[in-house]
Amino acid sequence: MSMEYKDYYKILGIGKNASAEEIGKAYKKLARKHHPDLNQGDKGAEERFKDINEAHEVLKDQEKRRLYDQLGPNWQNGQNFQRPPGFENVRFDFGGMGQGGSGFSDFFETLFGGGGGRGFSGGFGGGSPFEGAEFGPRHSAPRKGRDVEAGLRLSLEDAFNGGKKTITLAGGPGAAQRSLEVNIPAGVKNGGRIRLSGQGDQGSPGAPAGDLFLKVDIAPHPHFKLDDTDVIYDLHIPAWDGALGAKVTIPTLSGQVALNIAPGTGSGKKLRLRGKGLGSGKNRGDQLVRIFIDVTEPAGAEERKLWESLRGLGK
Repeated sequence: MSMEYKDYYKILGIGKNASAEEIGKAYKKLARKHHPDLNQGDKGAEERFKDINEAHEVLKDQEKRRLYDQLGPNWQNGQNFQRPPGFENVRFDFGGMGQGGSGFSDFFETLFGGGGGRGFSGGFGGGSPFEGAEFGPRHSAPRKGRDVEAGLRLSLEDAFNGGKKTITLAGGPGAAQRSLEVNIPAGVKNGGRIRLSGQGDQGSPGAPAGDLFLKVDIAPHPHFKLDDTDVIYDLHIPAWDGALGAKVTIPTLSGQVALNIAPGTGSGKKLRLRGKGLGSGKNRGDQLVRIFIDVTEPAGAEERKLWESLRGLGK
């Protein structure tokens, strides 16, 4: 049967002389970009993620890479392929992944999977180009499970105060929902990540599970806005409080506080309440109070007369 050639260098966007470090960097960058958890519902991203993993599996391993490189252009062009000498007794280690169950492509399985019913014909005289070599799994070091990321929606008050919170995570295909108790650090920022060790995907037998990272998403608040770690509160006052000064009570995330408005305060003035924002320690933000002067139409003749007299005094 015909089979699609996989250009692993092109998949990772690197040259054929790329170093192990360059291969690792390219893999990490692309794996993050096309991870299924970040592209839910995008089948194309899922397939690209599989190709990226497969390319990395081959190119990160010196022996598999050397064997792959010796294919040359013959595989792509469907010409007769002569097996490279010296590979009659090669055995590859796939970290405990069994034949046909690795999730890799037919191309990969044909080269490195040891046959397993995946022989093909056409261009190679039938069978694998490495027929006779010993491929297949060996005992290997256990592999830690994959890390997983999920969103965690919090109110601004919960992010400010921290504390324990029980969350429910939807299970994957065939898996049930699960509940976890999360210790939210006080002052966690929007976009911050909380790590739950051992709550990611299961590892291979004898290996630990991966970690679960919860990305914090702080919900909009009816009274406050956020600017990184600073909390912003808009205070509307009448014109006479701006002119004469006043003492008002305003809300903060830690309770009500008294605020002094200095005489002559105009719209746009910002007052700062130190340490009333998000964050912790020396990185704790502040609460900024933005002043807005409310000017309304006089309610009646007497009020209009008073405003007219004030205008006269100002001339």
